[in-house]
Amino acid sequence: MDVSISGRDLRCLQLACAALGLLAGSIIIGVSVSSAAAAVGGIFIGAAGLGLLILVYPFLNSRFNLDRFLPSLGNLRIHPQPGSSAEEGAPSGGGKSEGIRSHVSNSLSTVTRTLEKLKPGSGNAGGSRGAEEG
Repeated sequence: MDVSISGRDLRCLQLACAALGLLAGSIIIGVSVSSAAAAVGGIFIGAAGLGLLILVYPFLNSRFNLDRFLPSLGNLRIHPQPGSSAEEGAPSGGGKSEGIRSHVSNSLSTVTRTLEKLKPGSGNAGGSRGAEEG
């Protein structure tokens, strides 16, 4: 059964579906007690947002000339800078796990030094705080 539909009717149907998705997601989040139900409501709202984006894409494309910007977004590349492990003389081919280990050990040593300063017998607990505030 082939039913012809005009472009205006299609846009109205898309808008109605997106509005229904927003309404359903808002109601689900509003009455939900558990976080799982709220996640389902979020999925409804996300799908409705995607539907609205699909609905307004032709307008945005003609208004802002997206054909000029979208190809340049695909050519973006991230060029990482050498980290602190390369400065310390660690081998560069060590992999990701060595960098994580050095970061964790540096963080732990910082926490240890901070805790040592805060010990009651050290005498620096009140003095350093007063100097920072003044």
